[in-house]
Amino acid sequence: MSKLLKQPVKLALVQLATGASKAANLASARTKVLEAAQKHGARIVVLPECFNSPYGTKYFPSYAEPLRPVPPPQDTAPSWHALSEIAKEANVYLIGGSIPERDTTDPSSDKPKLYNTSLIFSPSGEQLAAHRKVHLFDIDIPGGITFRESDALSPGNKITLVDLPDYGTIAVAICYDVRFPELATIAARRGAFLLVYPGAFNTTTGPLHWELLGRARAVDNQVYVALCSPARDEDAEYRAWGHSMVLDPQAVVLGQAGVGEETVVVELRPERIEEVRRGIPVSQQRRFDVYPDVAQGGKLE
Repeated sequence: MSKLLKQPVKLALVQLATGASKAANLASARTKVLEAAQKHGARIVVLPECFNSPYGTKYFPSYAEPLRPVPPPQDTAPSWHALSEIAKEANVYLIGGSIPERDTTDPSSDKPKLYNTSLIFSPSGEQLAAHRKVHLFDIDIPGGITFRESDALSPGNKITLVDLPDYGTIAVAICYDVRFPELATIAARRGAFLLVYPGAFNTTTGPLHWELLGRARAVDNQVYVALCSPARDEDAEYRAWGHSMVLDPQAVVLGQAGVGEETVVVELRPERIEEVRRGIPVSQQRRFDVYPDVAQGGKLE
């Protein structure tokens, strides 16, 4: 059995408290990422969804930055340059949660489009990939919450696989994307050892499905799964659930935060994936004579 993960690696999820000041959010992210790397030895660090701004459709336009072409100008894309510098300073692979993106390069649109975008950087500060949230959070739960990301955002249209030369392939998706198992299935069958979901579930959907969905994606695909939330702000209009967590390929919770600002650090081991897949060999037992292999499709970044 070939190794999906080349060697053990420490993964850190930074459950960050965010406020109205983009500059303060970026400075806080830098402090926490450096701490995860220097104090805990993390080599892969994840920030939450919308880590540089409050979460909400009314905030996306004013906090959005142009991210293409790469690299974008520093004066208009401070978050891109901050993430690049943080990755380089900390010497880590950095999954930059997500930020609102303004795209003026689409010739098919007569006005800028907004996306919810995750940027992934190497330890040298190079951008390795960018994932635009594929599934937009449009829900209406009676007595719970109504929210429509599509009032402000456009959806991405690609599955994002990222090669980390030191460790192997990871997949990055954002929040509501975790509810769609096809993304995870395709990524895992294309060789990902880790599925990363920066996500801002709320206090209605969080207790219902946050851990359940993370465990489902892990056990479905027998890979590691990381869910990284913002810290909860009880005074915010949108209150994040928190509880960032890492799950192993058997859906065991390896580490979990509470609701406040906290960093979860876990070591991922290659032999755990191999052990789980030997014990329950679903990858060798699939019946593609009965149903199609979705991994044969998929539009990749």
